Amino acid sequence: MNEERADEGLEHLQTAAEELIAAARAFLDVAEEVVTDPQTARSLLGLLESVAGMATRGRPGGSGAADGDDPVEHIPVS
Repeated sequence: MNEERADEGLEHLQTAAEELIAAARAFLDVAEEVVTDPQTARSLLGLLESVAGMATRGRPGGSGAADGDDPVEHIPVS
């Protein structure tokens, strides 16, 4: 039984390693395209700027809801 579990664990590790390699290849493909195509770089930067803007609006002190309109009560902890 222990040998079966070890074989199963090894199989899962191999599958995970293959997925990691595939993800790294996909990332490198995108990185290569960003380096070789300025329009892709601009599009990617625009996407990252949008994501950063959404994150900023969602945090306390961000440019989201006006004062008093925030449905979340923020309690300072000292």
